[in-house]
Amino acid sequence: MATTGQGEGVNAAVPDAATQIEIYRRMSLIMQNDEASRKVVRSGRLMMPYYSPRGQEVIPSAVSVNLTNEDQICTIYRGIHDMLAKGVPLKDLWAEVAGRVTGTCKGKGGPMHITHPASGAILTTGIVGSSMPIANGLAWAHKLDGTRRVVIAYFGDGASNIGAFHESLNLASLWKLPVVFVCQNNRFGEHTRYENATSVDQISKRAVGYNMPGVTVDGNDPFAMYAAANEAINRARDGDGPTLIEAMTFRFFGHVFGDDDFYMTKEEKADAIAKDPVPAFRARLIADGVATEAQLADLEADLAKQIEEAIQYALASDLPSADELTRDVFAAETEAA
Repeated sequence: MATTGQGEGVNAAVPDAATQIEIYRRMSLIMQNDEASRKVVRSGRLMMPYYSPRGQEVIPSAVSVNLTNEDQICTIYRGIHDMLAKGVPLKDLWAEVAGRVTGTCKGKGGPMHITHPASGAILTTGIVGSSMPIANGLAWAHKLDGTRRVVIAYFGDGASNIGAFHESLNLASLWKLPVVFVCQNNRFGEHTRYENATSVDQISKRAVGYNMPGVTVDGNDPFAMYAAANEAINRARDGDGPTLIEAMTFRFFGHVFGDDDFYMTKEEKADAIAKDPVPAFRARLIADGVATEAQLADLEADLAKQIEEAIQYALASDLPSADELTRDVFAAETEAA
């Protein structure tokens, strides 16, 4: 029977000190990379579509520390934070964003199609809802191979209204696939408010119809998010099937860079920014004695250096040559008759 809760309980997993710092490292990486990305676009150094993940740093950070290098994620074009949290190398990522041949897809995918199988970031898709059926396919392969690998399917609240969502949950439950569906509910589907497009008050309730556990969790709370992800991932790894996690959050900016976010009220946006999860978790680590101000400052400075080096690497890399137009299209090239 599916249940709805907050991802915390008597037996909820708690990250140790080292894991808490690692969650924060990934959160800070996402935040700083976002700030650098917006700066680069504003300056005109790169012209590209950009989808800011600010406000959603906790979710993939707390999920990914529960994953191994062999586990995989499928994410969406708004998922640069998911890629960073899973370990896509900064230089490779920035080179792809810049359309350079040294990028993850040789500059041919761009910011909406970053893929890096070596780190487990197996797919970034530009089609709403399509991360889920693809995650099912990967999970089915792992099940057939008898491995304990787990696949995470990231998507937004709007995608929960797509047919692929319902088909994927049904098959994953029926076949007990090792997949975890993580809905990052930032309360807006592109330019539409949640309540104007979705008939149910909690997406996690939809898990009941597919006979799988469903949980709604505070996606801005690293401890709650870690506990929910830990339970779901272990369940999938042990062969007990999928889980639907609805992680509640809020994005600080519009759907895409340049969007004036008219559909947000000034009050709710200001309230969300005042509760920014990155500085909040930073303060908690220091207050709890998990890390010192100096330790976190050094960590942040190192990340800033890595990001700047990645940007310079990308801008100094070559653009794809004309030969790339036909390369990687066929497994083996054949001359036309």
